[in-house]
Amino acid sequence: MTIETLNSGMDTIWVVLTAAMIILMEGGFALLEAGFVRHKNNVNIIMKVFVDITIGVLCFYLIGFGFMYGSDLLGLIGTNGFMLKGDLSHLDLSISLDTFWLFQGAFVIAVISIVSGAVAERINFRAYILYAVVMTAFIYPIAGHWVWGGGWISKLGMLDFAGSAVIHALGGFSALAAAIFIGPRKGKFTPQGTSTIALPSNLPLASVGAFLLWFGWFGFNAGSTLSATDVRIGHIAVVTMLSAASGGAATLLYTLFRYKRSDAPAVINGSLAGLVGITAGCAFVSDEVAILIGAVSGLLMLFATNWLESRRIDDPVGAFPVHAVSGIWGTIAVGLFSTDVGLFYTGNWHLLGVQLLGLVVLCIWGFVLTWIGLSLIRIWIPVRSTEEEEEMGLDISYHGVLAAYQENEFINYQDHYTEFNKKDD
Repeated sequence: MTIETLNSGMDTIWVVLTAAMIILMEGGFALLEAGFVRHKNNVNIIMKVFVDITIGVLCFYLIGFGFMYGSDLLGLIGTNGFMLKGDLSHLDLSISLDTFWLFQGAFVIAVISIVSGAVAERINFRAYILYAVVMTAFIYPIAGHWVWGGGWISKLGMLDFAGSAVIHALGGFSALAAAIFIGPRKGKFTPQGTSTIALPSNLPLASVGAFLLWFGWFGFNAGSTLSATDVRIGHIAVVTMLSAASGGAATLLYTLFRYKRSDAPAVINGSLAGLVGITAGCAFVSDEVAILIGAVSGLLMLFATNWLESRRIDDPVGAFPVHAVSGIWGTIAVGLFSTDVGLFYTGNWHLLGVQLLGLVVLCIWGFVLTWIGLSLIRIWIPVRSTEEEEEMGLDISYHGVLAAYQENEFINYQDHYTEFNKKDD
């Protein structure tokens, strides 16, 4: 066995394991979002996550991967690699194509899951399935090609190691477009514009979801080396940990001193904001800068949450503040603090300019294409659930489940479905 063969085998094991960690993050998304929404919509949240990991993965395999990593056409789109067929030697991989696809397939699930939370409790389930196809086959892969697939933004030199911009800013602005397009939940805002509070159904469940996401993020960031022997792995893991801790600590202390109580949802989202913020620069910044990135991410998340409320935009899980705002800051921070080419280390403005340009393009792309996609979907089916479905709860309306948590072991089958079937008659 040669050294090259041994290294390739180790890299394959590493990438498969980290891909599995990222896929486990879907369990984190499911628990986090289920904990943040009301009981009557818990099952619907879980089913949307299953849409992400089933429909989304298949669409990425059939179409999306080719658009993202196929041979470049004018810096805009990939032209081969659909169903992993064709010559993809330009990728110059040290691992097999199958292994690389598995890792990238895990990434695409995360993007669509960001949008899922922003439209929780009021999107038509069938419409969500169609939107998942649009996102995983077209919106994300084409944007990903520009930055990671050899497209025009990558040629300018943009640095986004694991996706603060490509995944989180793009997904966050797609989530914002979807939330505005669909509108707020019934009763979320009074006629005078005052926001009401929809109490989370299970904050302990949401916290467990956040911990699972935190765990998977080590695969997200460190796994993006695609190499088990990359000496940066330890540093990437450390700055990931520090930024998440700093984001949570900043929100904990801010809410404690500002409101005289430490707000649990804010601390949960603050830690996630810290993870989002460090994702672009985890291979490029120092430990101290990671702490700064995390703290600023957490505080920006709080301010963005208040901004959404003031604009009467309903985002039940904080998808836009956590992913878009923190993703923007984390991507800009690379241009400022990269130890090799950042402004504060070299005095060179080029990288910062490229980071800003890339962000503007990706955010506009996610917002506009989501709006167009939902507009087209609305031609065939309603994008929003009816008032009756929303009032009854999407669990029973779309999945025939009375409640996510049952006290009785046995129930009468006919009684269980009577109201559900009446709705369809």
